[in-house]
Amino acid sequence: MSLRKSLFALTYDRMSRKSEEAGLRALRQSLLADADGRVLEIGGGTGANLPFYDGRLESLVLTEPEPAMLRRLQQKTRVHAPHAKVLRAPAEDLPFEDDAFDTVVSTLVLCGVSDQARVLREVRRVLRPGGHLLFLEHVRSDNPQLARLQDRLNWLNRLVVDCDCNRPTLATIEAEQFAVSRLEQTTMPKAPKFVRPLIVGTAIAGTDAA
Repeated sequence: MSLRKSLFALTYDRMSRKSEEAGLRALRQSLLADADGRVLEIGGGTGANLPFYDGRLESLVLTEPEPAMLRRLQQKTRVHAPHAKVLRAPAEDLPFEDDAFDTVVSTLVLCGVSDQARVLREVRRVLRPGGHLLFLEHVRSDNPQLARLQDRLNWLNRLVVDCDCNRPTLATIEAEQFAVSRLEQTTMPKAPKFVRPLIVGTAIAGTDAA
């Protein structure tokens, strides 16, 4: 485990506090109101979503690949969701059987995974046909001028927060046999201009989504 990743885990909540307080937390809460049944959250991070899961869920499983983040996630889970299961696992290789979940949650995850398309194929595999992917992700802008700025500054974004700010995530979701049923295109509050474009929504998995 690198010192850089340990420091990132230690400071993540502090770095994101202004965005969370200015509206990101409310977006999370609204999104997670639609989580039901057997729920999997990939890339659980420090557990920012945990306060918003309905206690009536059939089950809740969270995965996180980074040990430093995982420790913080485990601590927060004990407070907010003591019956949830937390596993160390990369989103590219989920240790679950096919059709194991009704809902998969991804918030600010698809920007940082090593293989976005592979992650989405894994998500579709573990979702039952007709299951829901709930997503909240910062993405490449539709505005050409802003998109060029994102391209120029992506190296800085990777250096600071270890993710890409210019990924066409919505197109990738649709390309991996998900049907987007609800979409809000908005902005990340209190964030630098080049990471503001944000999509929030629901996509349906299954053979009928192709």
